[in-house]
Amino acid sequence: MSYRARRRELKISQNPLQLILCVAIGLWLGFVAIMLTLWLGWQYLPDVRQPLHEVIAPPAPAVAPQQSPEQNRMFEQYKQILHDQAVQQAEEQAQGSPRNLSNPRCQFWLQQNRTAPTEKSRANVLEFCN
Repeated sequence: MSYRARRRELKISQNPLQLILCVAIGLWLGFVAIMLTLWLGWQYLPDVRQPLHEVIAPPAPAVAPQQSPEQNRMFEQYKQILHDQAVQQAEEQAQGSPRNLSNPRCQFWLQQNRTAPTEKSRANVLEFCN
């Protein structure tokens, strides 16, 4: 005689409204648990809070310290050197361009700038030799 286990049937008779209510309460409690964990972590881990605070709200721009007259003079020299290099580069491009070789105004101001360079001659070279 063999022993056969009789299969049992499991009948679930759950009210749908009760099931929905239980799932909603579970989700809400899970959310509350996550928020509580994050809040406690935020309160008790100040090492983490400071870098995050800097990322979220970047620091206000610091007021630039006053520059000494020597630094101002050096900065003005730097700007003048950059300007002179830009003008020199434009002049070199103007001299090498075949289109400018046939332009009499460009040729005149290039010659003026070579013999007696002034701001006016440089400005006219940039204007007529483009």
